[in-house]
Amino acid sequence: MTASASQPGRSGVPPALSEALRNWAPPVLVFIGVLIAWEVYYADGGFFNPIPTPSAIWAALFEEWELLSTSALATIFEALGGLVIGTAAGLIVGFLTSRWAIARDILLPLAIGASTIPIIAVAPILNNWFGVLNPMSKMMMAALLVFFPIVINVTRGLVEVGPAKLELMRSYAADETTVMRKLRVPHMLPFFFTALKVGTTLAFIGAIVGEFFGGTSNVLGRVVLQSISSGKFDVAWAAILLGAIAAIFSYVAVTLIERAVIPWYFHIHDVPE
Repeated sequence: MTASASQPGRSGVPPALSEALRNWAPPVLVFIGVLIAWEVYYADGGFFNPIPTPSAIWAALFEEWELLSTSALATIFEALGGLVIGTAAGLIVGFLTSRWAIARDILLPLAIGASTIPIIAVAPILNNWFGVLNPMSKMMMAALLVFFPIVINVTRGLVEVGPAKLELMRSYAADETTVMRKLRVPHMLPFFFTALKVGTTLAFIGAIVGEFFGGTSNVLGRVVLQSISSGKFDVAWAAILLGAIAAIFSYVAVTLIERAVIPWYFHIHDVPE
């Protein structure tokens, strides 16, 4: 008989807790070590000046909390709005390119071309189109970064289905709609969620970079620029920290949704030690 996950092993620690410690302890210890080294080295100045210490950044986070929290909410709204727009557009184009060869020949080169345009060149154009103070200009900047990985991965997931599986579906006289619903879409979902997790972080990058080129004062990108200009590097780093935390939480949220939507995928790929 095999021991359950809740029963303690030879060391007296439950296997689930032991596995969690093995997975999380090394990165947590490295992260803490880096923070301690950073604090000690830059306490009296360092080579890369001016870089505030972690304690100074933490203090600035509390001192400027009203400004930073308001700015973070605005940036999160822009990033998530861009994520939704880019994901929806990517899904539509991905399904079209997988269904019709002519759509694939037309739309995929356009998607690839759009992904090669430097975002710093696009930001002023979007500000001109939608207005500098309009959050939509930042959303579209984020959407552009999200769009390409969604299109490529959705198309790949829908098209690269094993021939044997397609032959099996056809042997049951399944029509194209059934094949799409029962075979192609489930095969596509792991590809889609992989792209969505990448797109989640790209959306925050796009929104913040778009804010560098204009917008209201209460967004993280403007706070970073204004703080650096006035020499308040601790506030700038605090704003960067909030943006990173928001992106991490969004990534984790997508991961949890992925496990809820396609639990069978993780069950199949879980290899016992």
